[in-house]
Amino acid sequence: MDAKQLKKKFLEFFKEKGHAVIPSASLIPEHDPTVLFTTAGMHPLVPYLMGQPHPLGKKLADVQKCIRTGDIDAVGDSSHLTFFEMLGNWSLGDYFKKEAIAWSLEFLTSRKWLGIDKKKISVTCFAGDKDAPKDSEAASYWKERGIPEERIFFLPKADNWWGPAGQTGPCGPDTEMFIDTGKEKCGQHCKPGCGCGKYFEVWNDVFMQYNKTADGKFVPLAQKNVDTGMGVERTIAMLQGKKSVFETESFIPILEAIRKRSPNKDWHEENMRSLRIIADHLRAAVFILGDENKVVPSNVDQGYILRRFIRRSIRHGLQLKIKSDFCAAAAQSIISHNQEMWPELGQNHLFIIEEIQKEEQKFRNTLEKGLRRFEALEKGKAISAQEAFLMFQSFGFPIELTQELAKEKNISVDAEGFSKEFEKHQQLSRAGAEKRFKGGLADHSEQATKLHTATHLLNEALKLVLGSRNIHQKGSNITPERLRFDFNFDRKLTDAEVREVERVVNEKIKEAIPVQRVEMSVEDAKKVGAEGVFEQKYEKIAGKVFVYSIGKFSKEICGGPHVSNTREIGSFKIVKEEGVAAGVRRIKGVVH
Repeated sequence: MDAKQLKKKFLEFFKEKGHAVIPSASLIPEHDPTVLFTTAGMHPLVPYLMGQPHPLGKKLADVQKCIRTGDIDAVGDSSHLTFFEMLGNWSLGDYFKKEAIAWSLEFLTSRKWLGIDKKKISVTCFAGDKDAPKDSEAASYWKERGIPEERIFFLPKADNWWGPAGQTGPCGPDTEMFIDTGKEKCGQHCKPGCGCGKYFEVWNDVFMQYNKTADGKFVPLAQKNVDTGMGVERTIAMLQGKKSVFETESFIPILEAIRKRSPNKDWHEENMRSLRIIADHLRAAVFILGDENKVVPSNVDQGYILRRFIRRSIRHGLQLKIKSDFCAAAAQSIISHNQEMWPELGQNHLFIIEEIQKEEQKFRNTLEKGLRRFEALEKGKAISAQEAFLMFQSFGFPIELTQELAKEKNISVDAEGFSKEFEKHQQLSRAGAEKRFKGGLADHSEQATKLHTATHLLNEALKLVLGSRNIHQKGSNITPERLRFDFNFDRKLTDAEVREVERVVNEKIKEAIPVQRVEMSVEDAKKVGAEGVFEQKYEKIAGKVFVYSIGKFSKEICGGPHVSNTREIGSFKIVKEEGVAAGVRRIKGVVH
């Protein structure tokens, strides 16, 4: 079974169980200020997990694009990835543990679906602690379905608890499913989760039955939810009997495209690690650049991570003796292999290639000088904060790259001092991002809600002031501090135009217009003139959508949170207007 077949089977199975299939959300979270990227399927669904009704009902299934950077140093082994696809099914206050467990086992073991031998399956459940009791209920449902007690293990919160995504929000115990690979036990206490390779984790069912509050309490949710996750790449590797995710069809064409550019003849383990890192990082970069909420390489936020992916790839290319540009060729292979499932990659093909080429050329211009400078630093006992910052500022070395090079030579880096030096220059490193985004979504929902409604007013004001109904949203991102709104337009706005857009938005806020939500089909939404921000996304949906109307001024298909009346927004100010790509402008705004 290949990845395409697995995704098809998964969605078909849950359709049969009454689930609506929803499209993947953007990799760049629009409403969640707690994370830089969508790291799991639950992030786009937080409002619905907290009780807001979803337009397609209470049972959902999807294939979600995800980016995780927490394990970036482990990339290059057999299983860790920064970009991956996650299969998920959802119950928003509908079914709970009994049905979720029954369906998970059916999909895994039925000959119609994956056909895995039930005797090879072991499971883990939450052992309980001061915050929540032992999950004997989940264990009892596994026993009912034929999993014997000796293959049911209870593990602590570190292993069998999910969430919240930030400091606050929905969370709960989970139950995880493992496949016995047939390897010998590593010892007397070998069990799922021990990491020896005998047990392969294939699926995770999260039972969101608590809300973690700002004061650290775990309060039962009125609406109990199910959130599951199955990693496509890892599951396919297991089903195909491969030792590594990089041995599957998801990666073989990418690896070959990179290998062709290398004169290297010795493919020992360290060189293979570099090859895998490049394939993983460029795959992540392509999906970030191809996303509907456009991001370009920069020194802040998501752009910083994107830049790090590309530059780390180039540096590992040197390890493979690749001295000429190669990232665009690898990106082309990634686009070709994935655009059927993810058409946005094909639609943004030129943008992706151009941005990767620009970033590679920019870094190569200083890379050799930076490496020579680094070699000169080797004699010292440590790299100071000032030297690390020079490596970043003058040669474009992200701090993580400096640390990686230093580690190879067994010398230390004053990373803490670098962070302070970095903050002085008002830039955002990864550490700074973690500080800035540490708050939970629930803490900031009121401010984010105001900003979200303001984007609808801004969208319409731009059409009005610039005199074009063909202006549409090309991306949006909201944090508690500001909104970021991308739109198609072929020139810089004049100061007068910016002020007039701002004036129109504030005029509509002062008019105290009620914000109304109506549920209807996509077809009916079009008939009444509602704008679908990313129409191709809604075309995939069979069923209902929410249409938000702000009087007669604005009408949009949307799933985000909104104020009930525009007066709740306060006042709106545009703080920046800039270009981000050919034909795409960006406005940053705040509300007070």
